[in-house]
Formats: sequence, C-alpha cells, structure tokens
Amino acid sequence: MVHYIESGQTDPRWNLALEQFVFDALPRENSYFMLWQNHNSIIIGKHQNTSEEINAAFVKEREISVVRRLSGGGAVYHDLGNINFTFISDVAGGHAALDFEFFCRPVSEALRSFGVPVELSGRNDMTVEGKKFSGNAQYVKQNRVMHHGTILYDSDLSVLSQALKPGDDKILSRGIKSVQSRVTNIRPYMKSDIAMSDFWAALKGQIGAALGMVDFQLTAAHRDAVGVLCEERYSRWSWNYGGSPPHSLRKARRIEGCGKIEVLLDIAGEGRINGLAFYGDFFSNRDPADLAARLTGRYLNRDDIMAALAGEDIGQYFHALDTEGFLSLLLE
Repeated sequence: MVHYIESGQTDPRWNLALEQFVFDALPRENSYFMLWQNHNSIIIGKHQNTSEEINAAFVKEREISVVRRLSGGGAVYHDLGNINFTFISDVAGGHAALDFEFFCRPVSEALRSFGVPVELSGRNDMTVEGKKFSGNAQYVKQNRVMHHGTILYDSDLSVLSQALKPGDDKILSRGIKSVQSRVTNIRPYMKSDIAMSDFWAALKGQIGAALGMVDFQLTAAHRDAVGVLCEERYSRWSWNYGGSPPHSLRKARRIEGCGKIEVLLDIAGEGRINGLAFYGDFFSNRDPADLAARLTGRYLNRDDIMAALAGEDIGQYFHALDTEGFLSLLLE
C-alpha cells in the first residue's frame, strides 16, 4: 500500500530529514509518496563539492539555504514555485534501483493529463520541448530506494540561473550558454492556468488515483525524531559544505551515462596514495568513500590498483562506469 505524507514545512533541512526518517524508520511493508516544497534553497548532491556548485556571493546576498541530500546527482534550486515529489519503497515489483523511468512514469502521466508534453531525457531528467523542468535522483540502501525529483511549475528562473554554477565541462561538452537557457517552468504548458495550490491538489489527486494512495499522518513522536535528525545532520556545516581534503593531484572527467567524477589525490613522493576523495554528480549504490578507503595505501599504478579492486563492481560506486573507465580516470 502507498501512504501519502505531507511535511507541512518549507525548511529544506527539515524536509530532507523527514525523507530520511521515512526511509529509515517507517514500516517497510508500506511504500510512501510525498509532495513537499522548500523556500529558496540549493540542494546539493551527496557526492558534490559544494563550493564548486554554487555562486557563494549571490547565495549569501539572497539568504539562500544550502543543504546536502542523501542521493547523488547534481545540485538543484528550489523555491515556492517548485514542487518536489518523493517515492520510497523496497526494490521489488519489477523495478530496479536507478530505474528512473519507473518512478517518473506516474508523475509524467499526471502532467500529460494536464496538457504538458512531458518527455524523459538523459540520465534522470523530465523535459518539455527540450528544456528541463524536473531533475531526479535516487538513494539506495539495503534493497530500499528513495526516488525524488523537482517540478518547476512557476519558479523564478532568473534566481536559479544566478545561484547555480554550471561546470566548465558542461559548457564545453554541451555548448551550454547558461542555466536559464536550458530549463523551463511548466505552468505555460498547462491546458488550464491554475495557481500552485490547485496544481498541488490536482497532482496529488491524479497520482493518488493511479497508485491507490491513503493519507498517513505523522505523529508528534515522528516529528520530534525528524527534528533531532534535522539538527544533528542537515543543519550542520560539516554535512552541507564540509571541506576538500589536502591533495596534490586532481583528476576530473565527465563520462557519458555516468556524469562528472572529480578525484582529489594526496600522493606521497614514491607514488603511494595517502588519501583520496571522490566528488561529482554521479549516482551510486555504494558509498565511494568505502572505495577510497580500499585504495588508500596503494601505489598509483595499474597493477596495484587492479589488486585493490579485486572482486569489486565499480558500477556500484559510479553508475554506468566499468573498471577500465575507472582506471583510465585515475591513471591517465
């Protein structure tokens, strides 16, 4: 059974804590669907280097919240003209982790019924007339998946374009002139122009009918637990910003189907890896920090790296990347 949850808040720290609480603590025999909104904020992908993704001066001036989520993928901008959706369920019923189409389908079908000519595009986007209005990401743990996405309904795209920084690799590889030129709101495409509140209700109604949803009410104890998680993780600078480790070597590449991977390596004089960290907008089923720990202490050469990777599936750490591609990234 699919249970519908609303947070009733627009604080991005609290809403991301709520997602994690639902994922970790509510009964697994049920699936969950959420609609929610954040006030002006940038939501950073789990593996991204925050300082590389935001226009820090603009973010400070506009008092835009910056919060890191559990899932991989790229940074996204939220405001009250945007609505977010989340599915949480076990990996079962014919779908697999990182199957974005499975979770986007009920949303895209609902939007098409409103007149919006939705298309699924690239790794994880929904688009209209070639412009992105929805970025999606997933977090997977112990055969359970959290899929969440944005829907730009009536957002301030001028703020979005100034708050986020497209990487040079995107600009060069895709000919992108600006963030604003490749995103759009869907309100102009609706067959009937309606306010955000009515759009929210219509979207809930369409998806609820398709999935057979029932409302789920959070208890006071649930909200207290979310509040603790909000303070202990999502309100901390160490989680949202952190810092780049000391490094003497940087490798970065955008890989088709995988995304951007940046590797910071601290290399000793004899070529031994003292430490390394992975950043980027890639998706993963396993934490790349575990792979970094496995490679620490090895020499930066093919034989030693291959020995360290014995029995490892690189695709679990970097979706759509194989061992040869990973070796190429590290060694070339």
